[in-house]
Amino acid sequence: MQFSNIIGQSATKQQLAELVQHNRLSHALLFLGKEGSGALPLAIAFAQYIVCEKVNGKNTAIQAGPSLFGEPEPQTSNPKPQTDSCGVCSSCLKTQQLVHPDIHFSYPTVTKKAGEKPIATDFITEWREFIKLNSYGNSFDWIEQIKEKENSQGKITAEECNDIIRKLSLKSFESEYKILIMWMPEMLGTEGNKLLKLIEEPPPNTLFILVTENDAQVLQTIVSRCQLIKVPSLDTKEIEEALINRNKTEPVIARQVASLSEGNYREALQLVQHAEEDWQSLLREWLNAILKTGPVAQTKWVEEVSRLGREKQKQFLRYFNHLLEQAIHYRIRGEQLVIAEKEKDFAERLNKIAGIEQQQAIIEEIDRASYYIERNAHGKMLFHALTIKLYHIIQDKIVFLAD
Repeated sequence: MQFSNIIGQSATKQQLAELVQHNRLSHALLFLGKEGSGALPLAIAFAQYIVCEKVNGKNTAIQAGPSLFGEPEPQTSNPKPQTDSCGVCSSCLKTQQLVHPDIHFSYPTVTKKAGEKPIATDFITEWREFIKLNSYGNSFDWIEQIKEKENSQGKITAEECNDIIRKLSLKSFESEYKILIMWMPEMLGTEGNKLLKLIEEPPPNTLFILVTENDAQVLQTIVSRCQLIKVPSLDTKEIEEALINRNKTEPVIARQVASLSEGNYREALQLVQHAEEDWQSLLREWLNAILKTGPVAQTKWVEEVSRLGREKQKQFLRYFNHLLEQAIHYRIRGEQLVIAEKEKDFAERLNKIAGIEQQQAIIEEIDRASYYIERNAHGKMLFHALTIKLYHIIQDKIVFLAD
């Protein structure tokens, strides 16, 4: 995986390349990026950049750059530093297939049989498939792929820590460097303290790359030993272009989805997958049940939405929030706002039933509901409670939302 394969992140790519070129690279890096930002594929591309034979000058007459870990910078006649891996040398080809012997991966695993002690290499075949098909996926996608029973919880185990220590104590096979990429270190419990000495005093030419969505959930004793690399959320335009060029999404749908995704490419792909869902009709039914038809209709609607599954429920709530934000913008900017005719009509209706303060209160409740859905809240109970809260927020201004 090359930097050129990563969506956006041009400033971060340049920063990473310069860390190598100017010999400012720490032994341990913490890539911090929200879901869908591409922090994991960026980390893999960076590892490929480090082991690339053209970048490090292996088998060439001219040394391309300095040692990563403090050796004097060599003299070179090459006026233009290599800013991406070549993609064609032996090291690059192996890294792209996730089979390079000096690049190791650690990630959450699940217990399939009582008493077993899983480690990452037990799931390496599934991991390669996951990265190939879903490199912007999240931990939920990964656990769903490898679990065999419901309610399986992903974890980076003590046995995995022992295996990391064992692997990194060996000499490198082909590259000058040994690299460990750990994805989701927030799923590493106190057993992660086993790695502290190794991170602080690693063997020569050993690099740790930790990739997290939430550094507050990572052991602070580990965070304090890492050089922080912030991976920002993607721009709307970057997501739109990626959907069109990579996913072959229709431009009109790509534009709409990109504005909904909030910088999250995974979310954008999910929205495209469900682009044909008639969320507006479902939302209209809900609001009419809340404001007009009463408890029987509300219960029927909650039964319907509870059968959608967690991902679709999140998509629906995200769509509702998008319409609420559009309604607020339309109230302020009016005809100056560029908005689809169908959404414009709905925004006008939302503005009739709720003022700005009410709409903001609803947005907060929707965000809170999405948070709990992500954490396996009971669907029926959640949407029943949300229905009651929305009724109390907007009960003083009731308008029937007609088709």
